[in-house]
Amino acid sequence: MNKTAKTAKWLSPLVFLVCAVSLLPRGYAQPSFSISNSLPSSKTMDGRLFLMLSINDEAEPRFQISDRFDSQQIFGIDVENWDPDKSQIIDSAVFGFPANSLKTVPKGTYHVQALFHQYETFQRGDGHRVKLPMDRGEGQRWNQAPGNLYSTPRTIEFDPDLDQSFEIKLDQVVPPIQPPSDTKYIKHIRIQSKLLTEFWGRPMYLGAHVLLPEGYAEHPDRRYPLAIMHGHFPADLRGFRPAPPAPDQEPIFSKRFNREGYNLTVQEEAHDFYKLWTGPDFPRVLLVEIQHPNPFYDDSYAVNSANLGPYGDAITYELIPEIEKRFRGIGEGWARCLYGGSTGGWEALAAQIFYPSEYNACYAACPDPIDFNAFTVVNIYENENAYFEKGTFGMVERPGRRNTLGHIDSTLKDMNHLELVLGTSSRSGQQWDIWQAVYSPCGEDGYPVPIWDKMTGKIDHDVAEYWRENYDLTHIMRRDWETLGPQLQGKIHIYVGDMDNYYLNNAVYLTEEFLNQAQPAYQGEVAYGDRDEHCWNGDPNQPNAISRLRYHRMYIPKFIQRIKEHPPTGDDKASWDQWMKQTP
Repeated sequence: MNKTAKTAKWLSPLVFLVCAVSLLPRGYAQPSFSISNSLPSSKTMDGRLFLMLSINDEAEPRFQISDRFDSQQIFGIDVENWDPDKSQIIDSAVFGFPANSLKTVPKGTYHVQALFHQYETFQRGDGHRVKLPMDRGEGQRWNQAPGNLYSTPRTIEFDPDLDQSFEIKLDQVVPPIQPPSDTKYIKHIRIQSKLLTEFWGRPMYLGAHVLLPEGYAEHPDRRYPLAIMHGHFPADLRGFRPAPPAPDQEPIFSKRFNREGYNLTVQEEAHDFYKLWTGPDFPRVLLVEIQHPNPFYDDSYAVNSANLGPYGDAITYELIPEIEKRFRGIGEGWARCLYGGSTGGWEALAAQIFYPSEYNACYAACPDPIDFNAFTVVNIYENENAYFEKGTFGMVERPGRRNTLGHIDSTLKDMNHLELVLGTSSRSGQQWDIWQAVYSPCGEDGYPVPIWDKMTGKIDHDVAEYWRENYDLTHIMRRDWETLGPQLQGKIHIYVGDMDNYYLNNAVYLTEEFLNQAQPAYQGEVAYGDRDEHCWNGDPNQPNAISRLRYHRMYIPKFIQRIKEHPPTGDDKASWDQWMKQTP
């Protein structure tokens, strides 16, 4: 079978429908939207232009887009060198989600809105010239990025069978975001990274929120271990609240956890942690949450990458030492731990594996896939297609997200097709695209080489092999355990619910199989939460709705107990002895 035939074999009916729409005969009804910029501008623009339709006005359409089956409608096109005096057209040939074309949007009354997500041009140090959306303090959220243009929503009557043409004016600008201010306990740091600046060809920065221990000012000679929480972009340090919840707040129901007043629960937990942190018995450490947004996502995955640059080295050798220098950290590998959930769980484990002597423990909760034989529900090495499992006479779509009862609200195709609407060339700023950006080689065009065809799901096994050798954490441990094993003993701790919404427990099962037979023994822990969803953190006594709010209090005492019981050897022993004398 030739390559074209193989590809056609996997094309979904949705793809054929898009093709059919583009071949409609002249004179067939073609609804369209003409989008222009009514704001003062004297320069051309690059970016991604979105058109959104919503059946309700509970929020602006830009805030009602998701990869779920009940998402509101969005279309997107790439725009280069947009003359401010010209209009852009979105018509029936433009791909959308959930409906793939304007021709398949039902007749009805809609609230309509357009948004332009602006790109910048980077002349990278590797010689590639690329156009990407730089983070502007919002954590790579296309619908909230400062400087993006959008229209005031309005109501229209839409009929796909009529030759309707609607004009939309971009008349609003997303305002800048004010950075958080320092407090007695929380300090903020931002540094220009030499390594990342060289890679991206423009100034690039790393940041962090640092929670100072109780008694920090009263003990100017005391030095502290570092507890590093990895995860998605933190606007400020999370889970620490000096004030109790305001009594007059309106309780908000959490659909995910089926709990009334969950907003108050979150605040109560944060206030309770404040009382623990400032009380007499909690370990005295520096707690750090890192900011490393980039042109592809709200964080870098804390590793070196062909497409994102040397974020692993920049965090480990530039940012961490600077934090320890400014805030009296001990500055030794034995005095640093890593933890986090989901993306942060993968980052914690990856940083521990790639920099084994720089960190002394990782606590990885519900980590993103750590074995690509179970890349959620796809085996990228053996499966031919990511979206479908095919038999002789039929095929079934692979699920993307479930609840604790196994009910599905999104498929892998849904998730990836939304990303294709939000951005081509891995520029959606979403989950599957950042995995691709981090793990894939750089293509000839300067953008990540796709792991699979975004429209059809056909897997590229050459790219999969690159992923295996560079970022499949279980494969890397198995391959290099002779040298890695002695450096990782007692450092690896993994926790996941066995009903994780994104099937992340599947990869953990495979990792545990390796760790249990590894020699020398890994001497760590792998634990599962019965019927627990994303992101269970190892607490068997609390429901997931509570335990997910207790990462700091769960892992920091575990780490301190570890370093008390396992002192370092050699030159590091002196710093450990000094710390033990100061430890309350």
